[in-house]
Amino acid sequence: MFKQFVQGIDGNQVYLITSLAIFLLFFIVVTVMLIRIKKPHADYMGDIPLNDAQADHLNLQEL
Repeated sequence: MFKQFVQGIDGNQVYLITSLAIFLLFFIVVTVMLIRIKKPHADYMGDIPLNDAQADHLNLQEL
């Protein structure tokens, strides 16, 4: 079945299949990384924007 599918591909369709494969590979890698991430690291990374905003707010109050 896959052999028949590949034989029917024209020149331009190679780019479409390649881009689809890259797209799927990217999201598979991201999913694996998200599953493997440790909870403390995720919490730390999630708090970074809030910590910066609090530091900026404190700096403005000192002025």
